Amino acid sequence: MAPPARILVTGAGGFVGRHLLPALRTAFPAATLIGAGRGAAIPGTDETFCLDLLDPTGLPEAIAAARPDAVLHLAAQADVAASFRTPSETWRPNLLGTLALAEAVQREAPTASFLFISSGEVYGLSFQSGLPLDETAAFQPANPYAASKAAADLAIGEMALRGLRAIRLRPFTHTGPGQTPHYVVSSFARQVARIEAGLQEPVLRTGALDRWRDFVDVRDICTGYVLALSLADDLPPGLALNLCSGQPRHIGSILDSLLALAGVEASIEQEAARLRPTDVLHVQGNPDRAREMLGWAPAIAWEETLSSILADWRSRVAAGE
Repeated sequence: MAPPARILVTGAGGFVGRHLLPALRTAFPAATLIGAGRGAAIPGTDETFCLDLLDPTGLPEAIAAARPDAVLHLAAQADVAASFRTPSETWRPNLLGTLALAEAVQREAPTASFLFISSGEVYGLSFQSGLPLDETAAFQPANPYAASKAAADLAIGEMALRGLRAIRLRPFTHTGPGQTPHYVVSSFARQVARIEAGLQEPVLRTGALDRWRDFVDVRDICTGYVLALSLADDLPPGLALNLCSGQPRHIGSILDSLLALAGVEASIEQEAARLRPTDVLHVQGNPDRAREMLGWAPAIAWEETLSSILADWRSRVAAGE
C-alpha cells in the first residue's frame, strides 16, 4: 500500500506532538501533516484544523474537510493529579471526545488508519502481581485518567470489529526534553536547574520516591508511533501494543542521578499534594509484541534521556520558566 498522504495529528502542539511531527516529516516526506487544535497554527504542520474534543458536534465536518488517510490521536487530558481533582474534565475529552472523533473518522474517512494512543496506566493494580505485563493483562485502572483511557481503549477495540481501522498503542511512562513540570522527571530536572542557577533554595520537593516505573524516552515512543503507522495496512484491526522498556527504574535513583549530573546537593522534602491517593509500587511492561510486530525497541540510552532533560531545563530556567 502507498504511504499516507494526509496525516492528521490531534494534540500536535503538545509535548509528544512536538517530537512526533519531525519524526513523521522524516518518515513520510511527501505527506501533508495536519495539526488538529483549537484554532492557532501549530509549528511543524502544513495545515491546521480546528478540532475540539469537548464539542463533538463539529468533528464530522472537521474530518470531512481535513480528508485524512491516517489519524494519530494524541490529544487527551493526561495529568493524573488533575484527573483526581476534576474527574469529569478528564472523562469528557478522553472517552467521549475520543469516541466522537473515532465515529467521525469511521463515517467521513472510513479507509483512514486510526492510531489511538492509550496508556500503560490502564493495567493499574494488575502490576501488583510483580510480573512484567503484556497486552493480555487485565485492566485495573487506579486513577481517573487511567480509567478514562481504559474505557476508550476498550471502545476503540470494539469499533475495530465494526470496521474502524484502529491500532491501540499503550505507551508506558515517557519523558524527554520539552515536558511540563507536572511530570516527575521533568519536575526534578526543573528544580535541580533552578537550584543550580541560584533561583531556588537547595530543597527538592517530591512525591513518593519509593516507586519503580517503566520509563521510555519520548523520542523512542514517537519512533514506535511512526513504525505502527508505516505498517498499519499489515496489522490486524484493533491490535494493542505496549510501548515500554521492560526495565523499571527507581524514582529516588532518578533524582540522585539528576543531582549528580548537575553537581548539586539538596535536601528532600516530600509533599502530600504530590502523592496519589491510589498508586502501585512497581510498574513493568512486556514489550515483546511490539518488538515482534513493529521491530521496535527503545534505542536512546537512559543517561542521554536525563542529560537532554536537564539541558532543556537549564535553557528554560535561563529564559525565565
